[in-house]
Amino acid sequence: MKKHTRFVALATFGVLSAVAAHASGSHAGDHGHGNHDQAMAIGQPGKASEATRTIQVDMSDNMRFTPESIQVRQGETVRFVVKNIGKIKHELVLGSTQDLQAHYEAMLKNPEMEHEDPNQITLAPGKAGEIVWKFSRAGAVPFGCLQPGHYSAGMKGEVKVATMKGAKP
Repeated sequence: MKKHTRFVALATFGVLSAVAAHASGSHAGDHGHGNHDQAMAIGQPGKASEATRTIQVDMSDNMRFTPESIQVRQGETVRFVVKNIGKIKHELVLGSTQDLQAHYEAMLKNPEMEHEDPNQITLAPGKAGEIVWKFSRAGAVPFGCLQPGHYSAGMKGEVKVATMKGAKP
């Protein structure tokens, strides 16, 4: 009986350790709360060679993006040059409102979480980087900074995707 109890205890510890490791640290992909249809609703990673224009977005310590409203056309591939003009870490994440909120709540629980996804960029103070994104559907594509405290302080924006004549929504 003692061997069985010890085995169950070790097995339980192993499972809990794996869950804890998965819940913290770095992550990639859909963060466990998105799906393919939601990803397609905001578009998909674009090819730099297909970008029709470049839009600069600044992130600042007043918890704002400049600009916070961006206009694009359906089917357009855009290069976003993102600059952190502040003195603390910021990020720009494109996603549905649902996904941004769920991811933000995960970040509040695991503030050291790192990202490696094509729909986002995290930047140290004074740094710049880029996201190349193709907007395949008309509508609104929200974006936000999911660093703890930033999203709830209003660090949000929106890409408004205008319908292209003859395109399927």
